Amino acid sequence: MTGPVPGPDGRPRCPWGAGPSTDYLSYHDEEWGRPLHGDTELFERVSLEAFQSGLSWLTILRKRPAFRAAFAGFDPAVVATFDIDDETRLLADAGIVRNRAKVAATIANARAVLALDRSLSELLWSFAPDPPRAAPRTSADVPAVTPESTAMAKALKREGFRFVGPTTAYALMQATGMVNDHLAGCDFR
Repeated sequence: MTGPVPGPDGRPRCPWGAGPSTDYLSYHDEEWGRPLHGDTELFERVSLEAFQSGLSWLTILRKRPAFRAAFAGFDPAVVATFDIDDETRLLADAGIVRNRAKVAATIANARAVLALDRSLSELLWSFAPDPPRAAPRTSADVPAVTPESTAMAKALKREGFRFVGPTTAYALMQATGMVNDHLAGCDFR
């Protein structure tokens, strides 16, 4: 495993964000690891992380505009009203990942968001490590699961969420800045 590598502009980046894909480059530089709050925004990320399970994140990034259109901008109040006709529509939409279990989970998760006794943002951010961990030096230092992500996954499952295991929860924590796993020396840390 390696530490930061130069991107196309010569600036050091995490290896996965420095490659030839402009999709990864902009996601790494502008979005990944930056603190994100808001129920709609976090519901989108929970949903996309679930859809990514077993697939390339690049696939999800490239389909994100279609996901947003198909799932009403990931407004939990709207998605929670989706019915069998909406499921049929979503499963016919080639612009998104057409996985019946993941589509059903996204709808169920929207309903779970609405049933929470606090905001989704408050719930998720309660698992952010305090104090933050030291910066990872190489890719090998970045975990796939942590005690916090395991606790988050258990809490979400207790609240009725699906497709939110510890690895998915940790990817969510990374993507939304609950943890900062940009490598030490990455210009975007």
